[in-house]
Amino acid sequence: MSGPLDGKVALVAGATRGAGRGIAVELGAAGATVYVTGRSTRGRRSEYGRPETIEDTADLVTAAGGHGIAVPADHLEPEQVRALVARIADEQGRLDVLVNDIWGGELLFEWDAPVWEHDLDKGLRLLRLAVDTHAITSHHALPLLLRRPGGLVVEMTDGTAEYNRDNYRLSFFYDLAKSSVLRMAFALGHELGPRGATAVALTPGWMRSEIMLDEYGVTEDTWRDALTKVPHFCISETPRFTGRAVAALAADPGVARFNGASLSSGGLAREYGFTDLDGSRPDAWRYIVEVQDAGKPADATGYR
Repeated sequence: MSGPLDGKVALVAGATRGAGRGIAVELGAAGATVYVTGRSTRGRRSEYGRPETIEDTADLVTAAGGHGIAVPADHLEPEQVRALVARIADEQGRLDVLVNDIWGGELLFEWDAPVWEHDLDKGLRLLRLAVDTHAITSHHALPLLLRRPGGLVVEMTDGTAEYNRDNYRLSFFYDLAKSSVLRMAFALGHELGPRGATAVALTPGWMRSEIMLDEYGVTEDTWRDALTKVPHFCISETPRFTGRAVAALAADPGVARFNGASLSSGGLAREYGFTDLDGSRPDAWRYIVEVQDAGKPADATGYR
């Protein structure tokens, strides 16, 4: 069966787990060929020490109906990224979608630690992982994406531009990292728009990633058991919800209307009509402002 992204080629940089994996799978479900990159392979784990691998992600892409191709890459290493893009150019001759989802900072930031107390080496590495990786990947990949009109770049972050403008995000380094990615999408929009491509920033809501589920001691099937400890987790969403947001953007011939914009998975669900795997449509950032930050009891009624 054909899909809306048949014949399209995507690179999801940072697709080992979480949002990157969800995005890769949904692009595959729409028919795309998806190159998935990361540092955790079946032969070698990153410092995370977790079991998820890029090969597993590629297999999930193929099982969903696309063509998944796993390529180990450290996106802090320009030569590795250059070789990756050269391979895509050689094998496909095109790149239609670039998703910059590289992160790797969960083990580095220190909650609510002011800059003078935060470990400096960890903070600076966090910035390199969150910012330098995206810049390096865009530098090497965008000439290939611009060979054909209609290309899409998605900069993955945490928080909308509006929310991050008005709220302190966990620590100096985390706040700076996530706000920098938002600005990258804005700047790329100015550079890509006149050349026939589109750049956006996209944030998931409270995402039930593999790491988050493990943190709360639950699985995707039992995630509601965490609500006794973390009631606002009721608004959470799967990584595939964000994946469907990216797939919808990639298939939209009018996506240029969002060029340079800050978007959310919940907002795009209203725009395009897709749902999460359970048929719900969680709007986490509206909930966070109107319920969680407002100090109201946890209740997702009307928000999913």
